[in-house]
Amino acid sequence: MEQRKAHRVVFERGYAANMMAIDGTWRRPCTMEDVSDTGAKLTIDGSIEGLNLKEFFLLLSTMGKAYRRCQLAWVNGDQVGVFFLKPGDKKKKP
Repeated sequence: MEQRKAHRVVFERGYAANMMAIDGTWRRPCTMEDVSDTGAKLTIDGSIEGLNLKEFFLLLSTMGKAYRRCQLAWVNGDQVGVFFLKPGDKKKKP
């Protein structure tokens, strides 16, 4: 049974995006599997070991002009769930 509050849009083939550290020290390609107003499910390309995933940017365009600030919600293998943070929001507790 669906527990989420926000309606999700599922991408049949995924949507190519990139994850980037808040301070710009790392970047990883990923695929957005689904998205809602409040968060998304991502499949990460490559290793996430050693990356600070607590909070990061999800870059939705190659120019970096479309992005969302994210907070990690869960990890399951190469997939992660994220909450979208809005300016002025306090961090959510997982």
